[in-house]
Amino acid sequence: MSVRVQAGGRPWNRLEWTALDEPARRRALTRPVQVVAETTRQAVAGVLETVRARGDEALRELTARFDRVELERFEVDTAEFAAAEAAVGAELRRAMAEAAARIEAFHRAGMGRDYAVETAPGVVCERIVRPVPRVGLYVPAGSAPLPSTALMLCVPARLAGCREVVLCTPPRADGTADPAVLVAARLAGVGRVFKLGGAQAIAALAFGTASVPKVDKIFGPGNSYVDEAKRQVAQSGAAAIDMPAGPSEVLVIADAGADPAFVAADLLSQAEHGPDSQVLLLTDSAVLLDRVEAELEAQLSALPRADIAARALSASRLVLVESLEQAFAISNAYAPEHLILALREPRAWLDRVEAAGSVFLGDWTPEALGDYCSGTNHVLPTSGAARAWSGVSVASFQNFVSVQAASREGIAAIGPCAVTLARAERLNAHANAVALRLRRAGA
Repeated sequence: MSVRVQAGGRPWNRLEWTALDEPARRRALTRPVQVVAETTRQAVAGVLETVRARGDEALRELTARFDRVELERFEVDTAEFAAAEAAVGAELRRAMAEAAARIEAFHRAGMGRDYAVETAPGVVCERIVRPVPRVGLYVPAGSAPLPSTALMLCVPARLAGCREVVLCTPPRADGTADPAVLVAARLAGVGRVFKLGGAQAIAALAFGTASVPKVDKIFGPGNSYVDEAKRQVAQSGAAAIDMPAGPSEVLVIADAGADPAFVAADLLSQAEHGPDSQVLLLTDSAVLLDRVEAELEAQLSALPRADIAARALSASRLVLVESLEQAFAISNAYAPEHLILALREPRAWLDRVEAAGSVFLGDWTPEALGDYCSGTNHVLPTSGAARAWSGVSVASFQNFVSVQAASREGIAAIGPCAVTLARAERLNAHANAVALRLRRAGA
């Protein structure tokens, strides 16, 4: 059964998995955003239609309503970029450059390449790689700016060679964009930035306005409204999207030997993202679970964003399981954005992972390293989408086009196969297109 822990005002839920029936287990793995999905869908649909119909005028009204700032011009100009460069300190600039270099090294190593194969004498099949021409990047701000997200999106876009890259990020109260986000964007090769946030930013990128160019594909994480806006514009055909990437989440699988302070810190690092984030701990050790609870309480009280983290923890779970095998089965059903294996032999368990956005092995690999500077990408599928989607990579910004060429010898070699298959499917025009050439080739 589910027990609401009240001692010390603890906001999280402690569960014993074997005591739950199937409906209770499903509820335990429900993300917070799934509870308000219908309300979110309706609100987002209204925003999208307003921007589609009224363009920049709607963007100004929505920015005034949601961001509480009135903007005449959305695009960041040269003076604001210069002010941002002056405002960002040398230490932060060095850290961003260091992170960008590792992100580039990792993503460059995984880039796809053109290749060609002769599948039969006179028949050559190829795959060629082409960048998506126009892409839009969304960097959330909300309660905290995210220059790291600018790096995660801008670096692979540059490596892919996209012709046009624009970035949207919410304005601050004074009407400017966050300086660190601007510096990160420029550092990674992106010079067009628009001060737009929320579902209205996604609408502007998808439909285009007098100020904001329409793009072919939209990238980036965001809250439940941004995530839903991306889903709706993709469903309408207005623009493709990278993946469902909504509120952040982490699942930790820990054994009895895990450090409870490390585990609590990792849970809180995701909980502080926002009140709609979710964190889960699965462990086969009741003793560790007790110690993690104590650490959560102690560390939470010292966090500047304690209120945000506590609200996220209210939809989070600390789960006692019978075995690590059961923990992996639960994790695969949940398909977390981030999966931390706080285990004594983490790599030995890696084969058990079927669905996760990104995996962190062992006690010395906090999820925060992946958020910033290990080199992997932190724009990852959420809400269970990791069952079928992957995190952002250079390939996300590219199209892979197949090419084939057959000579007279080639059509003679494989044409009969095509004719047989076409006639079996009763597609006689297909068969005739090949048979005609076979007769000419024979002559």
